[in-house]
Amino acid sequence: MSVAAGVTAVARRRSRAGIRRTTSPGLIASAAVIVAATFVAVAGPLLTPYNPDLPQLSQYFVGPGPAHLLGFDAQGRDVLSRLLVGAHTSMIGPLAVTLICMSLGSVLAVTAAWRGGAYDAVISSGLDIVFAFPGILLAVLAAAVFGAGLLAPVLALSVAYTPYVARVLRGAALRERAQQYVAALEVQGASAIAICLRHLIPNMLHLIVAQATTLFGYAMVDLAAISYLGLGIQPPAADWGVMVSENQQGIVQGYPIPSLAAGICIVVVVVAFNILGERLYERGESRR
Repeated sequence: MSVAAGVTAVARRRSRAGIRRTTSPGLIASAAVIVAATFVAVAGPLLTPYNPDLPQLSQYFVGPGPAHLLGFDAQGRDVLSRLLVGAHTSMIGPLAVTLICMSLGSVLAVTAAWRGGAYDAVISSGLDIVFAFPGILLAVLAAAVFGAGLLAPVLALSVAYTPYVARVLRGAALRERAQQYVAALEVQGASAIAICLRHLIPNMLHLIVAQATTLFGYAMVDLAAISYLGLGIQPPAADWGVMVSENQQGIVQGYPIPSLAAGICIVVVVVAFNILGERLYERGESRR
């Protein structure tokens, strides 16, 4: 067997091993959870068997039954219906945070790595300043100043998460900026914008996607915590964080399902996004 043939065989074995690693049961399960959560977030109101906002005080913390699989909450509302409707706000908020902070972070990282010098120093110093403020603290402050709801916490978390994105992507952008193909493209007269959009960012795409999936989970936890504190989505609107808060007394009273069901939904979705992000990053690195 020639050297070239041996190298080709080793490369094929590594490729097959990489495919097996990235198509693990954990990856398949996490992808299935994300698809299901996305579908429920979009079509949840159409799937609800009962009115999620209709209180029936006579059904206060009544347990599961054939017609109500998860029972009733503290206001006598069907828990399953509220979980289905609450998926919309519980998913749309983290999605907005992820899109905003990934866009801002990617632009700052690529421009800082490309231009370097004083521009890079100013951007890095600004990011270091924002690093000093915890995301949830900024979100709580924004909700206290501008009023409870979804908009203020989303914008605050987007600002707080942007330095994390920019710091990681800046390192990757610097590595790509130093590649020989970039110098060759510059010699050929390609513009900086064209090089960044056609080559730099696509070569960093696996890292961008991995960052986005991880930050989605962080944003979901933080927004749920803000709603739990009463500064996010306001009752009686259905939201997983709100459901944990308004049904927590049921845990000590022996009716934990309304609160724990919402908490479990948050945990499962966050874990699924983290697993997906890790596997996508490993797959991207194995192809480099």
